[in-house]
Amino acid sequence: MGLFSKVKSRFDGLKIADSKKYDKGLSKTRKDLSSKLNKLSEKYSEINEDYFDDLEELLISSDIGVNTVIKFVEKLKDRVSKEEIVSPSELKEIIVDELFIIYVDNQILTNKINYSKDGPTIILVVGVNGVGKTTTIAKLANMFKSDSKKTMVIAGDTFRAGAIEQLKSWAESVGVDFFKGNSKDPAGVVFDGVKKAKDEDYDVVLIDTAGRLQNKENLMKELEKINKTISKHIEDGPHEIMLILDATTGQNGIDQAQKFKEITEITSITLTKLDGTAKGGIVLAIKDEVKIPVKYIGLGEGINDLKPFDIEAYIYGLFKED
Repeated sequence: MGLFSKVKSRFDGLKIADSKKYDKGLSKTRKDLSSKLNKLSEKYSEINEDYFDDLEELLISSDIGVNTVIKFVEKLKDRVSKEEIVSPSELKEIIVDELFIIYVDNQILTNKINYSKDGPTIILVVGVNGVGKTTTIAKLANMFKSDSKKTMVIAGDTFRAGAIEQLKSWAESVGVDFFKGNSKDPAGVVFDGVKKAKDEDYDVVLIDTAGRLQNKENLMKELEKINKTISKHIEDGPHEIMLILDATTGQNGIDQAQKFKEITEITSITLTKLDGTAKGGIVLAIKDEVKIPVKYIGLGEGINDLKPFDIEAYIYGLFKED
């Protein structure tokens, strides 16, 4: 049984609701990618350099990323040569196989949150304005609440007009506790909020932050100050620094990830609006180029449409036949 068949079996074994979400959420990318691959197979009767050139262009257009695609195609050429594959129609399972290998990269990957063993788990959420940061915090809070975890959200973005009220509205809608404090200094708000969370035995704390990437030096200092503030109450906090990226921005998302990685120690990425783009290959490019795992993906606008990222379900969702 080839890897694609194994992935199909694994995908079919997912909870029906989740498998349908992956199926529907990746439909735009799949339709675009599959139709182009089928046309490529029809165009070439045998695999040659022109075929590989067109395949490169096809994959880059799906936002898999130039560097990732070049590496991938070289590996594909090597396997085609070693396994003496002639027909493009025989390549589907090998393409799936190599994309899976590139993403995993000999690592043990997890989509689990790094929960604290003692005291509240602190999740610092970063990202530029407009990527769906506040909405994602609400969806994460809803997920933790559904898992019976006492959850608080802290309004650490004291600069953007409406940010505090927007987060408060979401917290009330989801039914989790909200903290805004009395200070205009983000670190001051975080200090008081984390203290409250520790004193009152919260399980999870989600902290919103400002998304002003234009001045990296100021943002770096602000995040450093927030991290130090957290560690005054929770020695090993924050336990997760989660970067929110908008999948519809394509390669710009990779640029944002690189810049935030220079500013602070990002531990995971949540990719929003994956259902709204035909360039879902960005997931592979982010992991390969930035070396940070995607832990959650947004597959719709509903409060329950944020899903833990599953590489097998994702790849099958890209290549399954409709």
